[in-house]
Amino acid sequence: MNTQNKEAVHRITIVGGGAGGLELAVRLGKKLGKRGKAVITLVDASRTHLWKPLLHQVAAGTLDSHADEREYFALARSNHFDFRLGRMDGLSRDKKEIYLAPTLDENGIELLPRQAIPYDSLVIALGSQTNDFGTPGARENSIMLDSLAAAERFHQKLINCCLRAQTQDQVAGEGRFTVTIIGGGATGVELAAELHMTTKILSSYGLVNFHPEKDLKIVIVDASPRLLQMLPERLSESVARELRSIAIEVHTNEKVVEVSKAGVQMASGKFIPSGIVVWAAGIKAPEFLKDLDGLECNRINQLVVNRMLQTTRDPAIFALGDCCACPQGEGLPNVPPRAQSAHQQASMLAKSLVRQLQGKSLLEFTYKDHGSLVSLGNYSTVGSLMGAIASGSVFIEGTLAKWMYWSLHKHHQVAVNGLFHTWLSTWAETIDRVRNPRIKLH
Repeated sequence: MNTQNKEAVHRITIVGGGAGGLELAVRLGKKLGKRGKAVITLVDASRTHLWKPLLHQVAAGTLDSHADEREYFALARSNHFDFRLGRMDGLSRDKKEIYLAPTLDENGIELLPRQAIPYDSLVIALGSQTNDFGTPGARENSIMLDSLAAAERFHQKLINCCLRAQTQDQVAGEGRFTVTIIGGGATGVELAAELHMTTKILSSYGLVNFHPEKDLKIVIVDASPRLLQMLPERLSESVARELRSIAIEVHTNEKVVEVSKAGVQMASGKFIPSGIVVWAAGIKAPEFLKDLDGLECNRINQLVVNRMLQTTRDPAIFALGDCCACPQGEGLPNVPPRAQSAHQQASMLAKSLVRQLQGKSLLEFTYKDHGSLVSLGNYSTVGSLMGAIASGSVFIEGTLAKWMYWSLHKHHQVAVNGLFHTWLSTWAETIDRVRNPRIKLH
C-alpha cells in the first residue's frame, strides 16, 4: 500500500504489545491490514514480546527468555501491521496524536527522536506495573517483578548468591541467604516454588558445597488472611500445604511497613533479614495515565471505560487489559486484571473495530471466568475450572492441571503465531529441553 492510500484509510493505533495489545494487532492486521481497509500500528517500548505470566520462570532460571521472545518487527511483517518502537508519554485528543519519548541506546545516546503518531481509533493496552503502596524503601530495596529486565536482574542475583555460598562453610540454619517474596498472589507462590526447584537442580551441577535446604531460605509475606485471596479457598489451602511441604515459610496477615537493605519489617514487629526482596503485591496502571489529556481514571491509574471498552470521555479512545477499569454490571466488581481478561477483550475489540468500519454498532464486553490455575513448578499444579465445564467450580490438580496450565501459554502462541508455527516451536522447545541444562546458569 502506498503512502497516499495509507493516509486515506482508517488508522488504528495500539499502544502496548502485551498479551492483549499484540493479539489485537495480529487479529486486526489479518482482517483489515492485509486487505488495505485500515492501517494498524502497534507501539511498544521494547523490541520483543514475552508472555508476562512466564516472568517468574525467567527469574528462577527455568525458562531462557531468549527462547520464548518474539521480535515485534518480524511479527508485524508477517501479520500485516506496522511496529513503532517507543514509550508513550503524551496524547493530544484534539490533534488525534500520541507522543513517544526519545529512545536512547545503551550508552544514553539518542537512537530515535521524539515522535508523534496519528490515529483515528486509539487502543491503550499498556498493562500494569507493581504497586508498592508507598511503602518506605520498597522501590529502592526490592525487585519489582513486572518486566523482563527485572526478572533477569533477579536471576543474576540468585545465581551469584548460590556461587557465593559454594565457598562458605556453615551449618544448617546459620547465615542462610533469604529470599523474601512480598505478595501471596499467583506470581509470588509460583516464584517461590520455581526457586526451590531451581536451587535443588543447581546443587546437582557441581556446586558440591551448596545445599538448598541449608544455604537458602524462601519466605512469602502477605497482608491477606490467606494466600491467593482472590481465588477459591480450597485452591488456596492446597497451595499453602504444598509450599510448606517443601519448607517454604509463609506469613499471612502480615503488613509490610518498611523494606531496608537489611530486610523486611512488618507491622506486627516481626523482622525478616533478607538478601533479596521481591515485591509482587498489588498492581497499578502506568503513572502517566492519571493525567492523560483529561481522560477519566481511577485511584490506581486505570482508564475508566464503558462496556464497549471506550474511555468515558472520548469514544475514539479504547482501553483493554490491566490498564482499564471495565465494569461487569450492577453490583459486580470490575473485570479482574488477568491474562484471560486481556485475551477476551482483545478478541471482542477486534470484532468491534471491524464492525465500526462497516458502520455497525460496537459490541459490549462480557467477561467469562474460565477459572484459575497455579503452577508450583515440578511439584504440583492446582486450579479451579468454571463456566463452560460446570455450574460453579470444579477443583483440579495433578497431571490434568499441569497440562491445562501449559495449554494456556500455547493458546496465546497460537493467537500470535498461528497453529503451524506454534507446532514447530513446541517441537523445538522439546529438543532444547533435552540439549540444554534444565535451568539457565548465566
